[in-house]
Amino acid sequence: MPWSVRWVGGCGAQSQKQCKKSSFAFYQAVRDLLPVWFLEDMRTMEVFHWEDGGKVSVYSPSEALLYALVHDHQPYARHLLTKFPQSALAVPSQSFSCCQSAPHLAMAVRYNRVRVLFRILKAIQALPPSDRAAHLNRQGCSRVEGGKTALHMACELVRPECLLLLLGHGAAPCLQDSAGNTPLDTLLQQISLMPAANMRAKLLCLDCLFFFVPQDLKFAMKQQLLDSRQQWQDLLGENRFQCLVGLAPPSLFVGAMRVLIRTISPEHFPEALDNLPLPHFLKPLDLKLES
Repeated sequence: MPWSVRWVGGCGAQSQKQCKKSSFAFYQAVRDLLPVWFLEDMRTMEVFHWEDGGKVSVYSPSEALLYALVHDHQPYARHLLTKFPQSALAVPSQSFSCCQSAPHLAMAVRYNRVRVLFRILKAIQALPPSDRAAHLNRQGCSRVEGGKTALHMACELVRPECLLLLLGHGAAPCLQDSAGNTPLDTLLQQISLMPAANMRAKLLCLDCLFFFVPQDLKFAMKQQLLDSRQQWQDLLGENRFQCLVGLAPPSLFVGAMRVLIRTISPEHFPEALDNLPLPHFLKPLDLKLES
């Protein structure tokens, strides 16, 4: 290993240069999916940060988890979340992150790391209820995510698996981002983009939202749907359109799924989907993830 935390800290310029070199070496090691034991030895024994006042520090479990997310190092993410369930989801240091927010959920959605997202959500379920809600519904970085929650991002990036996992583990479907948009507004904006691309996945996201949002949800784009009725009917189909704008009740299937999904606690989601009394082809998504 390049150097140890025990002796770095002499001349400022040289030490900063060493920190940058060591930091890049750790980034490469995670990227190359090296063994967990090697990464943990590297993380806990080497200096990576050079902070104001000459303070040096190692990567925290939270910062290591972000690298594991970027590079989809699933064994390392599993180790960090198992051994450090709280500190792995803590806010990164100021020298690592541009704002003081814990971006793990947003990062998992952005890179579509469905299995790591699943493990993060399971770790969040073990936290006290107030901390759980704070993690699930935290607004992301104003510079990167524009104040959106992870659920908003799943709608914006059209990630059906991420969307369903977040909803099933208790993410609030009615929260507004900094622009006043609910996740439904964000998804409808994506559906309206022309030319219509990835429409099947967008409509699947919309159907998943239907299972969790209240029937009387107030959303910013409702008037736009009414003003351009034919266009939206063509995009969504008449049944979805009528339900969205409140001209018809939800279908019997949507009503039944709302009732059934409420019987599943977040601790048993999505595993319990397999036990729903429905034929396989009627289930919203095939999420077979390791517990």
